[in-house]
Amino acid sequence: MDRIDAMRVFVTAVDEGSLAGAGRRLGRSPAAVTRAIAFLEEHVGTQLLHRTTRSIRLSDAGQRYAAACRRVLTELEDADMLAIGEHAAPRGMLSLTAPVVSGRQILRPILDAFLDSQPAVKAQLMLLDRWMSLIDERVDVALRIGHLPDSNMIAIRVGEVRKVVCASPSYLAGRPPIVEPGDLALHQCLSLAQFGEDSWSFPPAARSTAPRSINFEPRLVVNGVDAIIESAVEGHGVTRVLLYQVVEHVRNGRLTLLLEDAEPPPMPVHLITPEGRLSIAKVRAFVDFAVPRLKAEFARLAQP
Repeated sequence: MDRIDAMRVFVTAVDEGSLAGAGRRLGRSPAAVTRAIAFLEEHVGTQLLHRTTRSIRLSDAGQRYAAACRRVLTELEDADMLAIGEHAAPRGMLSLTAPVVSGRQILRPILDAFLDSQPAVKAQLMLLDRWMSLIDERVDVALRIGHLPDSNMIAIRVGEVRKVVCASPSYLAGRPPIVEPGDLALHQCLSLAQFGEDSWSFPPAARSTAPRSINFEPRLVVNGVDAIIESAVEGHGVTRVLLYQVVEHVRNGRLTLLLEDAEPPPMPVHLITPEGRLSIAKVRAFVDFAVPRLKAEFARLAQP
């Protein structure tokens, strides 16, 4: 039996949640699906699936083997696409990652529009507020905010974002004015965990070369930006976030920007892809489609 074909059957069974579902999807009999998985289990020398009459469940070894099979099948598909050449029609699974908020608000609508225009392409979008290896995780494209380390990635700059301090007008009313970073010590600060729980850094003051670090005892620390923004909008304190995350609240008057003269330089935003993957039609097509739209959207969000 062909091992690659058996891997496809195995992965399809995992995705469908049953051997019968895999058979229906692949147009094969239940007996043929069972034989393919039994062949793999005999080949690797361990049980990959726990079977019941209605469902299947991966064993510990099966979980690891399923991940390895997906990588092998993806690499084979990519090899086929590279061999066909750059004029091939985009097709196959496109894997992307982005930070949670920018991925949801900015990248996801662009990806939806791309998929509408490319019926042979499917996509997986992973929204993660952590750095991940595109090579190890087999990711085609990533949206990255911040300065990039030196690497062999292809990086296309699509915009920049400001890190801003803001609060609601209702919170600021009747409280001490905030005209310089040191004034934050007199206020309730709502801290986003990844921006520092008990201190915020600002560029040097005039006639100084030392960055300013403002220490405070946070009233609230949250690891999710949506929650911290809601608390700020509701008047519970001052917070620091990225401008695009709150720009609509600023435009509608629900939040007021503070300390704009003390903001750090804007952070660059890039669309990156591993070197060589632009030769794959689905990746090239998405990059060509997304870059001008990302540039337009980040430009729109740059000023309140």
